[in-house]
Amino acid sequence: MLSIALAPWRGSPVLLRNADVPHVAASTMKVAVLAALYRSGIDLDLPVPVHNDFVSAVGGHYANSPDQDSDPRPWGLLGASAPLRWLAERMITHSSNLATNLCLAQVGVPAVAEVWQRAGATGSSTPRGIEDAPASAVGLLNRVTARDLIRLLESLHAEELAVLEGNVHRVDLAAGLPPGTRTACKNGWIDGVRNSVALVHPEDAAPYTLAVCYTGPLASGDDVVDPAARLLARISSQVWERRGGLMP
Repeated sequence: MLSIALAPWRGSPVLLRNADVPHVAASTMKVAVLAALYRSGIDLDLPVPVHNDFVSAVGGHYANSPDQDSDPRPWGLLGASAPLRWLAERMITHSSNLATNLCLAQVGVPAVAEVWQRAGATGSSTPRGIEDAPASAVGLLNRVTARDLIRLLESLHAEELAVLEGNVHRVDLAAGLPPGTRTACKNGWIDGVRNSVALVHPEDAAPYTLAVCYTGPLASGDDVVDPAARLLARISSQVWERRGGLMP
């Protein structure tokens, strides 16, 4: 299943393909966690303990696996502390799973649900943390739609978008753009799923937002060498070529 949503920045969509079909969120849900944390009123410079023991959404406990995490830095701080702001940045820029669950533990699932609600999302939700196996076993999954991912980006404040500009995983949608193009983006990948959403700032045209969600056999689960990532890059490249005509 391939879902696409494309719109001028904070304008009416110009392309919708399966845009309201839910996909497993993978790491795109981290954007909603970021927004919830930044709007919580919590002191982001507050050091919090770095641990790997989390309360499941269905009761009991679960832990993250270092082998499933793309960012080793927070793992090196186990047993110590780290500022929330730093953890939030690693959650987005390096897609840290451990940092995500530490941030989610600070704000709670209801705060993330409020972010989705205020964005106007209709088919997306974040009822659990990353790798919450007990919740997953009973069918409690984080889900997103392409249209909702655009709505989510459009709802972000400037400081939240600035964090997304630091994303180091310049694959899928970002890979379809000319090098150096200013982009605020977040992607997510697991076996069978590749999702990405990006706010693109061309120098010669108005900014636009593109979200693509793919579920299927092309998604290998690899962070870079993924046929689904190449598919998303081709879509992004085709949109870029038509950037001057993206009017409602």
